[in-house]
Amino acid sequence: MLTTTRDWVAVCAADALAPEGVLRFDHGERTFVIIRSPEGEYFAIDGHCSHEKVHLVGGIVDGHIIECPKHFGSFDYRTGEARTLPACIDLQSYEARVNDGTLFIKI
Repeated sequence: MLTTTRDWVAVCAADALAPEGVLRFDHGERTFVIIRSPEGEYFAIDGHCSHEKVHLVGGIVDGHIIECPKHFGSFDYRTGEARTLPACIDLQSYEARVNDGTLFIKI
């Protein structure tokens, strides 16, 4: 069983996030956004838009894209790649995995 370690951090029960669901996760002084794809895979990226630091948790998820709720810049949440302006700086992506029904991200 994987438990919280220095690198892997428990986020929530894996079934707490529906497909195309978005979850804010704060750890220490960092904020992440966790997304479950339509296929049921989990992804984690930095939680704030690289344009004006607006939290992405209020953004719309469509396919593999999350859109910033303020100025509508978008990111591929699988890689953190900025896809549309005004977002032009990629976000960091983080590994995510499920172990014994708990979702973990590697920070």
